[in-house]
This record gives sequence, C-alpha cells and structure tokens, in this order.
Amino acid sequence: MIVTPLQTDHIDDVIQLMQLGKPSISARTRSDYWLYASLFSSTCPLAIGEGDAIAGAIIAFRSQDDPADVYVQDVMIHPDYRRQGIARALLNSVQSRAEKWSCQRIYLTSEPENHTAHSAWTNLGFVNVPGDHEIEGISVITDFKGPGRSRAVYELLLPRS
Repeated sequence: MIVTPLQTDHIDDVIQLMQLGKPSISARTRSDYWLYASLFSSTCPLAIGEGDAIAGAIIAFRSQDDPADVYVQDVMIHPDYRRQGIARALLNSVQSRAEKWSCQRIYLTSEPENHTAHSAWTNLGFVNVPGDHEIEGISVITDFKGPGRSRAVYELLLPRS
C-alpha cells in the first residue's frame, strides 16, 4: 500500500469510493474534489492498493475558523481493505502535516448513531468531546452543523512543538 496525496487523476475513483459510504458519507462533486486535489492535497491522502485501486481516502483541511485545527471531513476505506491499518496510515499522514503547521488538534464529526465510526475514532486515539446530551452513551452537540444537524464531535490533541 502506498499513501499519496489526492491528485486530479484520482477524482473519479475517489467519487466511487465515497459512494460506498452511504448513508454516512455523501460523495461530493467533481469540482469539489478538483479543489481538494488542487488546494488541499497535503491533507487529503489516498491509500493505493493492489492494481492501483484506491483502498482508502481522507478529505481534510485546515480549519478556517481556527488555524490551529485540522478538520477531517470524510474518511472512507474500501470494504475489501478494512481492518488492515489503512485508516491509521492515512490519519498519520494528516497528523504529520498538521504537526508541521504547528496545529493543536485534529477533529471530526459523526452521526451519533454510527457506532462503528465511534469505535474506529476512539481506537485511533480520538476522544468524544463532551456535548449537551448523550445518545446511547455517545456525547452529542445539538445543531453542531446547523439546525437539526446534531453531531458527535471527536478530537485528537497533537503534541506541542
């Protein structure tokens, strides 16, 4: 497996990969992925498996609200490649970039009912941020992504440089 930045020639394959994540992940448009590849490729790593297949992808960027944060928008590992350490390798790539920028944390959000994601994030060292209520033991922040879009928020604090 090779970890490499998202490039424009990967866009169609990344869209197909992200479509496998329904309903938790919605594939973005071709123009969105073109922007990610053109402007944010250092925090949008891909895992390339056998036969140049896209085994996994992370779409992340430095937060515009707080430049000390990197926000992970999407994480998708192809079902044929799960449980092989690919998410960890991709997150390590994002973390390395964030540390070079002297960022303080990486964060992401998830639907509270997505228990598989909750297990993955906590196993990768993320902490569920305290919210204003809990759903089945997962802390949730009401309207985090706008009205009616409550989310579980997870953070990974980075070492101070």
